[in-house]
Amino acid sequence: MPSTRQETVKVDLGGRTVTVPKGGLYDRYRMDTDLDEVARDPRVSGVDFFRPLPKTRVESPIGATLTPNFYYRISTARITMLARSRAIRSRLPGELAPLEVAPGLGLVSVMFFRYDVCDIDFYTEAAVGIAVKPARHGKLGFVDLVAALKNEHLDSYVLSLPVSTEIAQVRGHDGYGFPKWVTALDVGIDARRTTAHVANDHGGTDLALSAPTPGQTAYPSGSRVSALTSYTSIGDAWHSTLSQTNILSSGTELVPRKLALRVGEGRMADDLRSLRPVRTIQFDVVTEGQLALHMPVPTSVRGR
Repeated sequence: MPSTRQETVKVDLGGRTVTVPKGGLYDRYRMDTDLDEVARDPRVSGVDFFRPLPKTRVESPIGATLTPNFYYRISTARITMLARSRAIRSRLPGELAPLEVAPGLGLVSVMFFRYDVCDIDFYTEAAVGIAVKPARHGKLGFVDLVAALKNEHLDSYVLSLPVSTEIAQVRGHDGYGFPKWVTALDVGIDARRTTAHVANDHGGTDLALSAPTPGQTAYPSGSRVSALTSYTSIGDAWHSTLSQTNILSSGTELVPRKLALRVGEGRMADDLRSLRPVRTIQFDVVTEGQLALHMPVPTSVRGR
């Protein structure tokens, strides 16, 4: 992990001043990172996934920026739970509907992320999210449900998304419309164990996870790429944000028995309790992956 004594510099993001590591990727490249230099980082398996993805300069609420945002070495954990559709609907905007696996039952998740090497430098993140029907669909097809459960393509609405750094908070909140705030957030993921701790406003536990990591399978770069579409409201307009994950090593455990999720006191805990999950059905861990996060674009959604 980065040293807490690392020197920082101040940068401007759409009128907001944030600090970033001095000499880090953002300080040196402002999102236009040299892929050849990243390829020399021993933590990064390769950069072939990113070479065919040209970056585009766009205007955004945080000023002119390049998209996509590249994450060269990541690890993630996702706990998927069943919850009553009635509880889920109480937390969804009227334009969105839960993805149901059976009448009256939807899917919610708790996720943890560790971004070791990325365009905006190291940070960690956590989320409480709801699986939703694709916004432009009328009836949900069986293919959509299978794709979501297999992590091939999931549509979601996020209730909580704390992060560990200022630049991630400002970009995520102002630029993408996500409910982000900065807190102490530790995530450790390796082939043996997966742990995470999200602090609340008083330094106590909001959410915490400890579990054996499911057995991992390695994949050649580009052979298994999953997609996540997240819906947010920016101003008065709905937007969709696409993220593409190049999975290099992952594993899944169904109905995990040794997973310990502590729900303490805080914003994430409140959001999870409000969804009233009834059972944990799946635990997915990616010990090594890469990510391309695109800037949000306006999208149409169906009224209910």
